Amino acid sequence: MRVLIVKLSSIGDIVHTLPAAAAIKEAVPEARLYWVAERRSSKILRNNRLLDGLIEVDTKALRRGNAVLGKTLESAFRQFQELRAPELDLSIDFQGLFKSASISRLSGAGRRFGFTKDNLREPECRFLYTDRVEVEPRQNVVFRNLDLAEKAVSAVLDEPVAFSRSGIEFPVATDASHKDEAARIAEKAGGPYAVLNPGGGWITKLWRAEDYGALADLISDETGLVPVVTAGPGEEDLLQRVAAATVSARLIPARPSLKGFYELARSASLYVGGDTGPTHLAVAAGCPVVGIFGPTEWWRNGSVNPEDVCVGREDIGCRIDCHRRTCDKWICMDISPKEVLEAIRTRLKTSKRRGEKKAAI
Repeated sequence: MRVLIVKLSSIGDIVHTLPAAAAIKEAVPEARLYWVAERRSSKILRNNRLLDGLIEVDTKALRRGNAVLGKTLESAFRQFQELRAPELDLSIDFQGLFKSASISRLSGAGRRFGFTKDNLREPECRFLYTDRVEVEPRQNVVFRNLDLAEKAVSAVLDEPVAFSRSGIEFPVATDASHKDEAARIAEKAGGPYAVLNPGGGWITKLWRAEDYGALADLISDETGLVPVVTAGPGEEDLLQRVAAATVSARLIPARPSLKGFYELARSASLYVGGDTGPTHLAVAAGCPVVGIFGPTEWWRNGSVNPEDVCVGREDIGCRIDCHRRTCDKWICMDISPKEVLEAIRTRLKTSKRRGEKKAAI
């Protein structure tokens, strides 16, 4: 069975789909898996042991200068011709957008699976699927993806296939360079450390950098963990603001690569961050996580590990189904460092009780 997984971006969304790929391979070991992803997000998938092929596309290029429909289609077929190389039995669109459904259609897969209307961000794309799958909407996106994959594979095999919801696997391929990168950062800490990540894609998801600085001091003073503050490309100012707001001489600023971050999180005693790619990578790495969530929901985007903890404003009604990228109120992230510290205490007690540095997923 040849399966095409369509999940284009972002890093967090791709991480949320990895367990579905692992479950397909476990249920059907002979299955050959292909994945199509945006070039800017595909690095997390490179050299993955599960995949027989990774197809990297740039859907933004399809819209650049192609005002005429014919030119757009010509460009699309030129980019996606790789998809027709293997004869695909099915494609599964986990993205739920018109562009992802179009890629699924262009792939030539015999059967094309996607969510039903109520679970699609762009409902009109459902007409590009041969099969639409109903799943429970109010559940973690990891389990929602597992439901879609499970029902798609069962339909193609014409027999029920059951994917496990425990022991969730997030396969991420790293090499010696990523491990060495993480080891160099950990060496600077000189002992157990906590990773703090102040960055994020939407401004409304960001907890203030100055609060991360205050939290770093609290963590250092109370737990003895060395705060390692990480940032990605273009987030150097966040590192500077965090460092300026702390009095701790133990704070370690770091700018690891994506997979270097994953290895850093694997050995960390704690991770603190918002709803962003590094947080989802920390969950994938099995690190104890404390999430700080505002306009998005922990139950949907947060950790599948029930021992992980979320801090959020439960006293404001405007958080419900918010998902705003900009906001004239922006009070959902008005959370004090002491509130986050209390959540950290709860999470570290769980880790200590289990006698483990990091909790199993």
